[in-house]
Amino acid sequence: MSEDGLRQATEKMRSAGVAEVAIKVFAHYYGLLESGQQGTIRETEIDPVGELPHLEHLDTDTEAMRAALAETAVIKLNGGLGTSMGVTGPKSALPVKDGLSFLDIIARQILHLRKTYDVPLPLVLMNSFRTREESLAVLGQYGDLPVDGLDLDFLQNAEPKLRADDLTPVEWTDDPELEWCPPGHGDLFTALVASGMLDALREKGFRHAFVSNADNLGATPDGRIAAWMAEHDVPFGMEVCRRTRSDRKGGHVAVRKSDGRLILRDSAQVHADDNASFQDVTRHKTFNTNNLWIDLDRLAELMAGHDGVLGLPIIVNKKTVDPADAASPKVIQLETAMGTAIETFEGSQAVIVDRSRFKPVKTTNDLLVLRSDVYQLDESGELTTTHEGDEPYVDLDSQYFKILADFESRFPAGAPSLVKADRLEVRGDVAFGKDVTVIGEVEIEAPAGERREIPDGTELRG
Repeated sequence: MSEDGLRQATEKMRSAGVAEVAIKVFAHYYGLLESGQQGTIRETEIDPVGELPHLEHLDTDTEAMRAALAETAVIKLNGGLGTSMGVTGPKSALPVKDGLSFLDIIARQILHLRKTYDVPLPLVLMNSFRTREESLAVLGQYGDLPVDGLDLDFLQNAEPKLRADDLTPVEWTDDPELEWCPPGHGDLFTALVASGMLDALREKGFRHAFVSNADNLGATPDGRIAAWMAEHDVPFGMEVCRRTRSDRKGGHVAVRKSDGRLILRDSAQVHADDNASFQDVTRHKTFNTNNLWIDLDRLAELMAGHDGVLGLPIIVNKKTVDPADAASPKVIQLETAMGTAIETFEGSQAVIVDRSRFKPVKTTNDLLVLRSDVYQLDESGELTTTHEGDEPYVDLDSQYFKILADFESRFPAGAPSLVKADRLEVRGDVAFGKDVTVIGEVEIEAPAGERREIPDGTELRG
């Protein structure tokens, strides 16, 4: 039955115009799934990493940084929709700070770095067909952003979701678009080849790419890392942060015992019996920020040498065809993570960075902190803070705050002041007035079935 499933899936991909190299990669992972691979990495197969270089200790020679950035392109993963927050468009087009979207701020960051270092520094988005039009419209407001000979984006690939019972492509007439899914952000490498963007960048003389998520505004191309990559001929660099208890479920780097290579183990690759060791932040001390640096020439060599199949570890993602309908058919999505390529490039390295380079917005909790006075946005697009210690912990009641429209209706005058806050937990239906200040650790609860209004000018203390 599965052989017929592969045939149906590849025919469906060809009919939709999917590139042959992407079909070949899909067939590779279909074979792994068929053979029973789940992509798990056992604790007995790995050792914790030893000492890693720290960003603050890297060389800061201005000319070396300028020369390295002159050969660097910036790629932002921009396929994400704001569906988890009830938004149908690209998350990167949401206003996040001072009325500006992620893309507005990213454009300002790029233009500022170009001026500072006198380098071309192209910005390229990896879009999905759902994010492309709106995202390019935002960037279209910045007429000096495009670099001659390079498009502002390329498209990630799509693959069929597979029925969990027989591995054939699922059919869903209620919304045929839901029959398709992206192959995870590990598709970056395939999409760069299939779109021609990899060749275009190399032909323009760009040696390295800095890759990060569009919803992480702390991820700007740092000249120190660019110079370190160039000086030490690093083929693949990963930025990692020190793990805390709140990061215990994030993917960590480790050393594979069999060959001594650095690897990334994501939560989806953890065997149930290894959860305790996976979450032990004293054993596995760093997590992947998804800020990556890639030698484009080495990538081209690897892709050519492997006939387009880089061979990243498989991730078997089990879902329903309609994520919003638990009763819809169970499906399997074959995915890879781009960070797992750390094991594919011989000589890969990881570098420790601080939290200022990792500010993802995954929920309205994160959005509230970013919109608050914890962060200030300067003219260069950089986020700075006067908040002492870790950023405040925010936990808003998902029943009332998860959806963006509900969230914004409860903060009609904007975010409260959190610069002196350590923790804000909200339970129930609570609405905040203007100029509310949170100090220290605060818990607020509304009576069941009632809305609690926090008056203008209120100061909330533990």
